[in-house]
Amino acid sequence: MYITCRATVPASETQVVTAVQELLDRRGSMAHAPVTVAVTDAVALGIAGFFVSRTDSGQLLERLFRGGEVDSAELLEAIAFEKGYASAEGGAALHCLAGWVQAKVHALRAA
Repeated sequence: MYITCRATVPASETQVVTAVQELLDRRGSMAHAPVTVAVTDAVALGIAGFFVSRTDSGQLLERLFRGGEVDSAELLEAIAFEKGYASAEGGAALHCLAGWVQAKVHALRAA
C-alpha cells in the first residue's frame, strides 16, 4: 500500500527528540496502545530526513522526505535495515517512524 506524508516542512531535531520521548512515554503507559497513537506527519518527515543516505534504504527515506509516495512494506523494510546501524536514540526514532507507517496503513484501510 502506498503512503505519503501530508506535511511539507519537517519538524526540527529538537521537536523530533521531544515528540519521540513523549510518544514512547505515552505508549509505554498504556497496556494496549492503539495503532493510531503515532507521531505527527511533520515529525515523521523529520525522522526520515535524519536517515537520508546513498543506501537503498536511505534513498527510500529520501523519497518520503521529499514528499514522494512510498510503498509501506518497503518503507518498513528500510526502517528495519536502518535500525541495525542506528544509535539507541536513532533506533527509538525509527521505531516511532514504523508506528507512523502502521497508523497510515490503518487509516487507509479504514477509509
